[in-house]
Amino acid sequence: MKTLYRFTLPVVFLASLAAPAAAQQSSTVTQADVQRLQDNVYLADRDVTQLRGRDSGRANQLLAELDDLRDEVVYLKVKLRKERTLSRTEYADVRDRIEDLRSRARGDANTAAAPPPAPAPAAPRPAPRASTSSSGATEIPVGTELDVRLQNTLNSGTAKVEDRFEGTTLADLSMDGRLLIPAGSVVRGVVTGVEPGTRTNRTARMTLSFDQITANGRSYPIRGTVTQAIEGEGIRGEAGRTAAGAGVGAIIGGILGGFRGALAGILIGGGGTIAATEGREVELPQGSVLRVRLDSPLAIR
Repeated sequence: MKTLYRFTLPVVFLASLAAPAAAQQSSTVTQADVQRLQDNVYLADRDVTQLRGRDSGRANQLLAELDDLRDEVVYLKVKLRKERTLSRTEYADVRDRIEDLRSRARGDANTAAAPPPAPAPAAPRPAPRASTSSSGATEIPVGTELDVRLQNTLNSGTAKVEDRFEGTTLADLSMDGRLLIPAGSVVRGVVTGVEPGTRTNRTARMTLSFDQITANGRSYPIRGTVTQAIEGEGIRGEAGRTAAGAGVGAIIGGILGGFRGALAGILIGGGGTIAATEGREVELPQGSVLRVRLDSPLAIR
């Protein structure tokens, strides 16, 4: 008769085996976590906008930091999608930096002891002027806006990340008596993020970026962010108009009477993220006008 021996592992030992797996599960970063980062970037953009009325120089400095953080959030989102994993430490670092920026923008008391920031470059004037380099190139400053008419229809239900699209500028951009970007110049964009609407995700989102403009036969790299979407139907005669200075957006604003004509059912947040507000897909019909803000200087030769 054989004797069967039964060994019982200590409970403490079994718990030690399960601990690493539990820790790993608790440190898993999800798409929902990254989406919260994007939402926080949007809130930070709002805080910086409110700060601009009190301290424009400080707001411009924080906006430069926010642009970097916005790029890092996009990087984390792409990394998580491709590698299906993201360290909690990497996620937490970006999250904490966004919260710190929001605290500084709001002027929270706990940031009062922070050392004074390095002197920021002079804040751009309400109507920024172009500068000319030694090579003869004219630099269009950060913050300049272009109104761009879409040549494609974009829909969050069918668009894919890295899809390309094009638009054309609606008005001439002239500075210091020089025509820099003629009306009809081609602007190239890319879909950098998309979340179609589903039963569990009632807020569809689509993020657009602009990376190239072709003016006077030359192509230039740009960094452009959507700040407003305007319904294109009913706009007449805009192509032949000329904008004196950098306020190209004022041309379309005047035709439509300020914010009348904004596309219904969408909300644009920081980083060019367009969200549907009525539980349906984000749709930008062909002919829609996107107001594009330059987030980096553009040197035109």
